[in-house]
Amino acid sequence: MAAAGSGPGGGGGGSSGAVRALALVLQDEARPGGYCSGDTVRGRVLLELAGPLPLRGLRLEAAGRARVAWGEAAAAGGGAAPGGTGGAAAAGPVGPRREAEVRYLDVRQSLLREPRGGEESLVLSDGRHEFPFSFQLPQEPLVTSFTGKYGSIQYYVKAILERPAAPDQSVQTELQVISHIDVNSPALLTPVLRSQEKMVGCWFFTSGPVSLSAKIERKGYCNGEAIPIYAEIENCSSRLIVPKAAIFQTQTYLASGKTKSFRQMVANVRGNHIASGSTDTWNGKTLKIPPVSPSILDCCIIRVEYSLAVYIHIPGAKKLMIEMPLVIGTIPCISFSSRNSSMTSQFSVDMSWLALTLPEHPEAPPNYADVVSEEEFSRHVPAYPPPIDCEEQLCCPVFAYIQEFRFQPPPLYSEVDPHPTDVEEVQPVSFML
Repeated sequence: MAAAGSGPGGGGGGSSGAVRALALVLQDEARPGGYCSGDTVRGRVLLELAGPLPLRGLRLEAAGRARVAWGEAAAAGGGAAPGGTGGAAAAGPVGPRREAEVRYLDVRQSLLREPRGGEESLVLSDGRHEFPFSFQLPQEPLVTSFTGKYGSIQYYVKAILERPAAPDQSVQTELQVISHIDVNSPALLTPVLRSQEKMVGCWFFTSGPVSLSAKIERKGYCNGEAIPIYAEIENCSSRLIVPKAAIFQTQTYLASGKTKSFRQMVANVRGNHIASGSTDTWNGKTLKIPPVSPSILDCCIIRVEYSLAVYIHIPGAKKLMIEMPLVIGTIPCISFSSRNSSMTSQFSVDMSWLALTLPEHPEAPPNYADVVSEEEFSRHVPAYPPPIDCEEQLCCPVFAYIQEFRFQPPPLYSEVDPHPTDVEEVQPVSFML
C-alpha cells in the first residue's frame, strides 16, 4: 500500500478542507511472483478529508516502460600538458549521453464524475472515501520488472488528486510484472558440455598442459535450485592449481546504436587444490542459485543473461575458463527425478524400454524338427524308450515334480562330418632322397 499524508507540499496546508490521507491499495498486493500479461489489476484509492474539499478530479494512471541512460566518457585529447596533473584530465568534458525508452503499458482512468454544466469543481464531504478501480494488462508479452546498473524496467499505478486552488497531490505504488519462462522446454533441458586445454609456461619453457572439461545436465534452472556440476581436471603442469565455479550475470544496454555491458558474479564455489601430475573429478558438485532476476531476453534495449563458468586459477598464468550458458526461469523443472544420476556418465542411456511390457504368454522356441531335416534328425537322435508309469515309481503325485521339457533336444555333437563329400582330395606327397 502506498500512502501520502497532508503537510508541506502535500496540498493540504492549513485550509478547512485538508487532506488527511491519500492512499492506493492493490487488491492482490501480496500476489506471489507478480502480474502477468492479460491479468486484471484491482485496487482502491483511499481518501480521508478533514472537511469539505472542492476537487477538479481524481485520475488513475498505470504506466510501464524500460529506460536506459548512460554517459559516454570523452575521448582522450592527446595527453596532459607538460606540468599538468592527472586530476585536471579526469575533470575534462563528458561525452554524449545515451538514452532510450520503450513503453509497455499506458492506462488512464477517471475515478470521479465530470463536473456538470456550470460547476467548476466537485465538493467532497469530510470523512473517508473509497474509489475502486480495475484495468487489464495487455495481452501482448510484458517484460519482467528489473532494476540494473544503467537502466530499469518498471511498472507503476498512480492516483492524482486535482484541486482547483492547490497543487496536485499524488500517490504511487509499484506494480511487479513477470514474464514466465518454462525451463521444461526442450531447448532448456538439453545438457551443455565444454572442454578446453591450456599450455602453462612461457615461450619454449613450458611445464605441461592443464585440461578441463565440464558438463551440466540442463540449460534452464530456477531460483533456489542447486546446479550439479560434473567436471574433470587434469594438471600436467608443474604448478599447484585451484578449480572454481561461478554464476555470472551480464546486463546489456542498447541506446543510440551503442551498447553498454555490466557483468557481476552472483554465486561461486571452490574446489580442492590439485597438485602437479594429479587429476580431480567433480561428480555433481553443487552450486546454489541465489535470488536473482529471471533472464530477460525479450526486451529490445535491456538484456539480462546468465552463464556458469568453471575456471582454474593457475599461479603466474592466465586462468583457464570455460563458460556454459544458463537461463534462469520461473517455472521449475518437473522431469524424471533420476536425471542427476545419469549425468555421472558421458553416455546417455535409453530408458524407453521401461515402457515395454512382456506378453502374457511368451512364444515358445521353434521345434528342432522344424529346422533340421528328417534324415539328419533320425541319424543323430536315438529312439526313446517307452514311457514309464510315473505313478508306480514316484512316491508322490506327478504334479509335484517339474514338468519334463517337451521340445526335442539339439543334435548330438560329432567331429565326423555326417555328410562327407564324394570327391576325394589328392594331397601332394614329397619324398626326400
